[in-house]
Amino acid sequence: MDRNLKNVLIISFGFLLLFTAYGGLQSLQSSLHSEEGLGVASLSVLYAALILSSMFLPPVLIKKLGCKWTIAGSMCCYIAFSLGNFYASWYTLIPTSVILGLGGAPLWSAKCTYLTIAGTSYAKKAGKHAKDVINQYFGVFFLIFQSSGIWGNLISSLIFSQASTEVQISEENLACCGAYDCMTNTSNTTGSAEPSNSLIYTLLGIYTASGVLAVLLIVIFLDQIKSDQAETEKEILETPSFWSTFLATFQHLKDIRQCLLIPLTMYSGFEQGFLSGDYTKAYVTCALGIHYVGYAMICFSAVNSLCSLLFGKISQFTGRKLLFALAAVANTACIIALLLWKPHPKQLAVFFVFPALWGLSDAIWQTQTNGLYGILFEKHKEAAFANYRLWESLGFVIAYGYSTKLQVYIKLYILLSVLVLSMVTYGAVEFLEAKSSPGTPTATKKKKVGPLTEETHM
Repeated sequence: MDRNLKNVLIISFGFLLLFTAYGGLQSLQSSLHSEEGLGVASLSVLYAALILSSMFLPPVLIKKLGCKWTIAGSMCCYIAFSLGNFYASWYTLIPTSVILGLGGAPLWSAKCTYLTIAGTSYAKKAGKHAKDVINQYFGVFFLIFQSSGIWGNLISSLIFSQASTEVQISEENLACCGAYDCMTNTSNTTGSAEPSNSLIYTLLGIYTASGVLAVLLIVIFLDQIKSDQAETEKEILETPSFWSTFLATFQHLKDIRQCLLIPLTMYSGFEQGFLSGDYTKAYVTCALGIHYVGYAMICFSAVNSLCSLLFGKISQFTGRKLLFALAAVANTACIIALLLWKPHPKQLAVFFVFPALWGLSDAIWQTQTNGLYGILFEKHKEAAFANYRLWESLGFVIAYGYSTKLQVYIKLYILLSVLVLSMVTYGAVEFLEAKSSPGTPTATKKKKVGPLTEETHM
C-alpha cells in the first residue's frame, strides 16, 4: 500500500473514532443536561468558540506544530469535552465546550492541509493531476468519516436501552411533548425512565476511550510530513497570508451576492441546531425515552449520507434551483407537520419520518450551498468559505442560544421565517446571476470536498 494512502486511512479512522464519540454526545446534550438549559448552552458556547478559533488559530498552530501534532492536540480538546460530561455542571461543561470549540477549527484545517499535501506528493510521483488525487483522498476520508454519526448514536441507544425499568408514560405527560412543550427543566418532561448514572458513565467511558484511541492512532501511526514536502506545506499555509484572509473575510461582504446568501447560510445552522437540540428533546426523548434519540439520529445520518452522494451526482442533470426547491418544500412540510403533530408512542414510525426528511433536506443544503459558493466566488474562495463557516456557525450559536428560552412552536415559526427569507434572498442571487450572464446557463457543480463543510460536524 502506498504510504500516502496509508496516512489517509489513519486520519480517516482517527476521525471516525473521535466523531463516533462527539456525534453521539452532541445528539444527547439537550436530553442529558436539560436542567437550566445546560446542554444546549454548552453547544452554543462551543460554536461561538469555533467562530473565534476559525479566525485566529489554524494557521498559527499548523505552522508551529505541524499537521500531525495539530491533529493530535486538537483531538485532545474533544476528549476534554467527553470528560466534562462525567460531572456535568456550568463549571465543567462550559469550559470544556470552549476548549473543544477552540480545537475544532485547527483539527479540520490540519486534516485538510495534510490530505492536500499527501495528494500533491503522490501525484508528483505517479505523474497524475494533483486535483484528481486530492479529490480521491477526500472521497476516501468522507466515505469512512460519515459513518461516525451511525456508530456514535447506535452505541448510545444500545446502552440506554439496558435500563432495568420502563415507565408507562401517561397521556397527561404526553401533552407536554411536541410543539407546545411545557418548558420544564427536567431532562425528561414525561417522567419516563431516565438512564441510571451507571449507564451514563458506561457510555461516557466508551466515548472517552474512543477519543483516546483516535489520538493514539494518530500519534503512533501517522507519518510526519517529510522535508521534501515542506515547500508544499509552506505554500498552503502562507498563500494567501493569514491576515489578508482574515481581512478579506469581511471585505467580501461588499459583494451583494454574499450578503444575500447570509440568511441561507445561517439557516443551515438553524435547521441542524433544531434537529439535534429541540427535536431530540421535545419529541423523541419526551414521548419515547432517551434511548430512542440515537436511533432517530442514525436515521438522519444514514439518509443524509446517501442523499449527499445522490444529489452530488444528479445535480448536473437537475440544476441547483430544483434541488433547493425540493429542500425548501421538504423542510416546510416538516415544520408545519411538527406544529400540528401530537407525538405519541403508538406512532413510532412517524418519529423516524421527520429525521429522514430532515436528512434529505440537509444533504441538499450542504452540497448545493457549498457548490453555489464555489461557483459564484471562484476568484475569492478563501474569503467566501470563511464567510460560509462564520455565518453557519452563527446560526448554530443562535439556535442553541434561544433553545431553552422559547417554546418549540415559536422556534418552528422562527425556522420557517428564516427559511422563507433564505429562499427570497437566494432567488435574488439567481436573478442577479441570470441578469449578469443572460446567455450562459448556470451549471451546478458537485460538492467540493475540503475545508468547506466540516465545521458543521465539528
